[in-house]
Amino acid sequence: MTEKGEATRLSNRPGDLSKDQRGAVAPEIPTHAGPTRAFVAVPWLVRPGEARPLPDDPGERGREAKLEEATGLAAAIGLDVVDAIAIPLSKVTPATYLGSGKVAELGERIAAEEIDLVIVDQPISPGQQRNLERAWSCKVLDRTGLILEIFGERARTKEGRLQVEHAHLTWQKSRLVRSWTHLERQRGGFGFLGGPGETQIEADRRQIQTRLMRIEKDLEKVRRTRGLHRQSRQAVPFPVVALVGYTNAGKSSLFNRLTQSDILAEDMLFATLDPTLRKLDLPGGQKAILSDTVGFISELPTTLVAAFRATLEEVISAEIILHVRDIVSPDSAFQAHDVIETLRELGIEPHDKRIIEVWNKIDLADRPAREVLAGQAARAEPDKRPILVSAITGEGVDELRRRVAEALAAGECRRTVQLAPADGRGRSWIYEHCTVLERSDDPKSGVSTLTVSVPSQRLGEFDRRYG
Repeated sequence: MTEKGEATRLSNRPGDLSKDQRGAVAPEIPTHAGPTRAFVAVPWLVRPGEARPLPDDPGERGREAKLEEATGLAAAIGLDVVDAIAIPLSKVTPATYLGSGKVAELGERIAAEEIDLVIVDQPISPGQQRNLERAWSCKVLDRTGLILEIFGERARTKEGRLQVEHAHLTWQKSRLVRSWTHLERQRGGFGFLGGPGETQIEADRRQIQTRLMRIEKDLEKVRRTRGLHRQSRQAVPFPVVALVGYTNAGKSSLFNRLTQSDILAEDMLFATLDPTLRKLDLPGGQKAILSDTVGFISELPTTLVAAFRATLEEVISAEIILHVRDIVSPDSAFQAHDVIETLRELGIEPHDKRIIEVWNKIDLADRPAREVLAGQAARAEPDKRPILVSAITGEGVDELRRRVAEALAAGECRRTVQLAPADGRGRSWIYEHCTVLERSDDPKSGVSTLTVSVPSQRLGEFDRRYG
């Protein structure tokens, strides 16, 4: 995109709206050479006479963290961010979200800087977006639209593209507004035979709904296929360990460290979109499947959570969930809150015994900070104690493997069984479906004594086979 010297044409993306759909003529992004020049505005509510955000929302962030994240989102699709500013608001203006004075002030700056696109880091209504575009004579995109653009550009697999398109269309359908008479043209119908016909907006909604129904059928096939894959893995069986966390927390780097893989791991928001599965070797010869998932973010559009449920079901069904946190980020606590809220939407409560917190990027902390973090981790309850790791240096990774192995073993049962030399079928079943912890062979009789870890779902069959 930007490497080829072309502008990012957001007006042609699936999530954007046509003239008829939006009810207004949307300013087109100029097609000049070079990346799209963008301006990032981060509104935040303050009390009159104060200069700090209202603390009513537990997920509310400071200005610097919000600015950095909004700029990172814009940079994730190659926009040239000319500037990013925080805008304190005493109240939200219904027509334009921002006050009229601020709209006029920014309009002068946007014109002087030749800005092509303004990112408003808040969800804004279709009417507010239209009014700001008129006032500034440039394209305006809110936080939800920007996240959808990023997902649309990053999706690589067929199921990923289907899920993104579903989210785009769901969002687009909600932004069809009646504003101009050209949207009220009618067609069809003769008196009592067919009624007055349908307006253009109704036709657009019907077309979007038809496409959504087709995508939902395709996504249902994706869910069935993934369900079959999960059943085949359970038949082996290898337990699934899922990585979750805020975007750019280092999940992919940790995934590579644990599995000796080389999947894309960049210092970029939403570097990973499509889920990845790899074998994970654990102490004692135990094996598992490690799943890397899409990163979460504050105010993640609900349409995306719903659309990506097919792939996020890997998290729902996982035996262990590793919540990876960028522990050196000043925003770490707020990010953890957002991840927990997203997990709640998936039906996973924060007290779920499957969750293990992993405090990543410990290598970036200085010695006093490391001591503080180590003290905080030590004071936690043993079964909820976070693990300090560095995906880059490998520090703490062995401890993480051991903790995962212990957590998996806690959900399994140990059995000791003796097998005759001729019982090849019985020995084969054990090695295929269980984890052999110890083995000793009698040199005289040839009888093998095996101590095995039996998955809970295989315990009944094991006892029937071996008593």
